Amino acid sequence: MGVVQNQVVSHYQSDLVDYIKHHGCALSAGGLTVKLAKEFGFCYGVERAIDLAYAACTVFPNKAIYILGEIIHNPEVNHHLKTMGIKFLAGVEKDADIEDLKKDDLVIIPAFGAELSAIDALERKGCRFIDTTCGDVMSVWKRVRFYSKNGFTSIIHGKAWHEETKATSSRTLSAGNHGHYLVVFNLEETDYLCNYILNGGDKHRFLEKFKNAHSPGFDPDIHLNAVGVANQTTMLRAETEEVQRRLRATMEKKFGVEHLDAHFKSFDTICGATQERQNALKSLLEESLDLLIVIGGYNSSNTSHLAELGESKIPTFFIKNSAKIISEKLIHHYKLDIKTEIETRGWLPHGRAVVGITAGASCPSNLVEDVIRRLFQLRGVDVNDLINEPNEHPGII
Repeated sequence: MGVVQNQVVSHYQSDLVDYIKHHGCALSAGGLTVKLAKEFGFCYGVERAIDLAYAACTVFPNKAIYILGEIIHNPEVNHHLKTMGIKFLAGVEKDADIEDLKKDDLVIIPAFGAELSAIDALERKGCRFIDTTCGDVMSVWKRVRFYSKNGFTSIIHGKAWHEETKATSSRTLSAGNHGHYLVVFNLEETDYLCNYILNGGDKHRFLEKFKNAHSPGFDPDIHLNAVGVANQTTMLRAETEEVQRRLRATMEKKFGVEHLDAHFKSFDTICGATQERQNALKSLLEESLDLLIVIGGYNSSNTSHLAELGESKIPTFFIKNSAKIISEKLIHHYKLDIKTEIETRGWLPHGRAVVGITAGASCPSNLVEDVIRRLFQLRGVDVNDLINEPNEHPGII
């Protein structure tokens, strides 16, 4: 693992980012100041997943290695794994189907985990697993299994289409196939759910609203009498806590405080690294910034929530790499509300400008370095000249 970890560091770490972190998280020259959030980029779970994927290639150099889907939501990292010979069983660059695999084939389970149906299909074929599932995700699985075992329907705050939420949802069905779940995406859906619990309503309309977001056989008139709240680990903590608060208040109102424990349960299952990055961004946004750049995969949940936090405060540009910064006058960036990449002109102020930078937990530091170098390049500044100056704190404010 030591050799593998050195390889990962050489591919994804950044001496420049480390340098800036150790000198106040800020770098200034040419009228431009870049300020980094105190926490961003790879978390422990992501590092572990990548380390295990690299280790698989090292330990089994002559065997075909497959992966159930993207190991993390970062296109550069997944592309690199593909160049190492790992074959994908899902996604736009899909190489094979589960049906194509044979006994003793090696299959990597991504950091998000995988649905039980996929695991069962691979086990029946006699495949062997390299499980990179994040420990925080498995903690949520433990909670929803507990809910199912004790007759509670899991209300999962998350994105029903996301790999992690699909994997978590499938675990509610593992307790003798008697468990149920419902996925709520936001507070609007939570309020709709709470109103139905209290007042009833049109069952057909309810099931249509939550189409593809509930367990087979789910009946809102039966399966909402006892609920337990869980979440996709990368959601906004404040929103998950509000989902819990509203559902708790609803169950109290319907069944009474004295009976609450028989009808409502909740646990804190937000990922610690996700929360650290959200807190660090909130602190950065309290500083005087002209704009924020968020770096990461567009399908990354935790990165998207960082962009949401930024958009609520200042002009925010969500980009997957430095190639999206075309010039001082033009940038290509992802808009969350329309789920597509757009271009914005006049995005970088003339003269003095302060740019905040953060990155999702699946974004490697080398991509952050590329963005920093590109920003200073636009001002005619070579970052190497700054960090190699003989001053005690060259280029740092």
